[in-house]
Amino acid sequence: MIDIIRLAFRLAEAVTGFAGRARQLYYAVMLMGHECHRCGGGLVMEVEGRCRCKACGHEFDPTVAFQSCGTCGGRLELRVRRYRCTQCGADVASRFLFDGLAFDAEYFRQKMTESRHRRRELRERVREMLAESRSPHLDAMPADLAAVPGLMDALNGLVAGTDEAVPWRPGSGFDLKLYQRYVEAYIHDFPISLSEIPSLSEDSRKDLIWRFVAIIFMAHAGLVDIWQDGLKIMVMKHEAHREGQGIPGDLEAVDGVEGPLGRAEA
Repeated sequence: MIDIIRLAFRLAEAVTGFAGRARQLYYAVMLMGHECHRCGGGLVMEVEGRCRCKACGHEFDPTVAFQSCGTCGGRLELRVRRYRCTQCGADVASRFLFDGLAFDAEYFRQKMTESRHRRRELRERVREMLAESRSPHLDAMPADLAAVPGLMDALNGLVAGTDEAVPWRPGSGFDLKLYQRYVEAYIHDFPISLSEIPSLSEDSRKDLIWRFVAIIFMAHAGLVDIWQDGLKIMVMKHEAHREGQGIPGDLEAVDGVEGPLGRAEA
């Protein structure tokens, strides 16, 4: 009997290996005849849009260094994730990209910094709005049972006939620190719903309330981010407690991104 699944995996591995060898051959051909402008050494492609000198280790963008505008012969520059002529402004497809994209890392770092700054400003405005909306402190006066005629007699009548005092049994109290540690052990760098965190007590309804109270305090302390998505309460680790990526991915306000422009589209 033919094992179709096993054959499919072997075919996928073969195709992946062939694509890798084809990429290496393409880069070797495209960099042939070019040399490092610092020491004249040979070049090898490191990642999409970055090559390295095999002699001195200098890294640079081969498209910017070796390719010019086909319309006016002007110098190229990387704008966000596509190349553009600095003279006529025309978009130019890179000859040094096989099937990927080159990214302007500094541009994305700047956009990520601006996005974080906007988030901090928004959280600060929300805190100020909540502080202004708080009601003033209310000094409650002690209850005066004698102020209502007959109230004491009515209360005594309700408890009449009780021979023994009912022993007081403390209920299971809410341990905020315990729930905070428990929730912190389950949250990740990606959003999950509050209902996905397992219950800590047998009473699932009360446990859900206590989990909600815990994440409210944790959000106020800046440990987590919470928001509502429909009927779900989503929670994830606060960005200040997560490690950053090599190239930020917050593209909510990227300028001029209309899709990949390179060898893959050519």
